[in-house]
Amino acid sequence: MAPYLLFGFFMAGILSMFISPRLVEDHLGGRGIWPIMKASLLGIPLPLCSCSVIPVAASLRRHRAGHGATSAFLISTPQTGVDSLLATVSLLGPVFAIFRTLCAFVSGVIGGGIVDLISPDADGSDAACEDPCCGGKAQGNRFVRAMQHGFGTLVNDVSGPLLAGLVIAGLISAFVPETLFTDHVGEGLPAMLLMLALGIPIYVCATASIPIAAAMILKGVSPGAALVFLMTGPATNAAAITTIWRLFGPRAGVAFLFSVAVTALGSGLLMDIWIPATVLRVDIVVTAHRAAPWKSAAAVILLVLLTLPWLRTLWRKACNCISSAA
Repeated sequence: MAPYLLFGFFMAGILSMFISPRLVEDHLGGRGIWPIMKASLLGIPLPLCSCSVIPVAASLRRHRAGHGATSAFLISTPQTGVDSLLATVSLLGPVFAIFRTLCAFVSGVIGGGIVDLISPDADGSDAACEDPCCGGKAQGNRFVRAMQHGFGTLVNDVSGPLLAGLVIAGLISAFVPETLFTDHVGEGLPAMLLMLALGIPIYVCATASIPIAAAMILKGVSPGAALVFLMTGPATNAAAITTIWRLFGPRAGVAFLFSVAVTALGSGLLMDIWIPATVLRVDIVVTAHRAAPWKSAAAVILLVLLTLPWLRTLWRKACNCISSAA
């Protein structure tokens, strides 16, 4: 995943130069299908996880974005991003990556449409914009700030979940028997319902969930069941559901959860029809054994980037302890 993730961090930084929060907010006001579609479409390339998307969604609401548009943004944005899209290509192939992106868009539109019907009040807050993006221009070189965002802010956001996801994927690959899922979970709708129950309550970001899904596919989970996990894990968790509940009321919260669950199951069933499990498993194994030396070097660079936030934290704590002792 390393070369694709490094390029994804770079592209995420470049995107931050041209797609500001204010630009997104200006296109999502009002009711109707068009703001919902724009919210879902504009949210797809943004590299925001299911936690970092919450303050952005709250800001959309403060800037008079409609209920449906805000919900669509909350559903589609954490499911994918330029970094997770490239990481999906690296492990699961371009067909899976394209299908996953389409599913993120469709689930956002459907979920936003349902919330718009259930909770039609689209009046935004009348308070003036107090976000930093609304006042003046940020100082400094734009490219430098973009790289700081891509390789600084974004890496800090995903380093913990991504490292955890890689460790979990490694443990699954090393210790889970080859036939565990096929013997005890099965395929089709039962396996998807199990992945749905696993994905809805937990927090896992779109990028960190990819190696876990790839490891589960190698151990017998169908591509459709893995897709259900990739959709529900990032899009639904206690924080996101609570946010919808607080902003739009309990009916909208239930509609949000229901729409994600139904679109994830439908997408999983279509995925199993489109991509045979055996073909995808062969592609994952072939890709894993095709690592060139420069990819190993990229893996080392990625590991350094992911561990730097932790090392900085440990260094600050050590310095504070020394200062206190002195």
